[in-house]
Amino acid sequence: MAVPRNALKKREKVRAFALGLPGAVEEFPWGESVAKVNKKVFVFLGVGDGGYPLGVTVKLTDETAHAHALACPGAEPAGYGLGRAGWVSIPLEEQGAPAAELLCDWVEESYRVIAPKRLTAELDAS
Repeated sequence: MAVPRNALKKREKVRAFALGLPGAVEEFPWGESVAKVNKKVFVFLGVGDGGYPLGVTVKLTDETAHAHALACPGAEPAGYGLGRAGWVSIPLEEQGAPAAELLCDWVEESYRVIAPKRLTAELDAS
């Protein structure tokens, strides 16, 4: 199954942004890419091989951002009970999917919820 090139580019921009945050590392649990800080996931990046629909999952505790993310085409609360904690899955292949810049804003918000204060302070200082 071919993955739309613009969705792949978006995913790569989001991945690069996430891994550029202080203390961020990429790991591959369950066969998918995740970005972690302090051993905790702050964004699920899925797989980019076309085996599954391309998307990202972030934790949004700000009510406005959470509602905005859920209003995106195909977006839904994350599975496995994560949705109850504010996690939102946002597909990248849907018509009208959010731009990479907005996705990066949401990744940063998710990072700030998960990261220790010393790392968010480092981010604010840069």
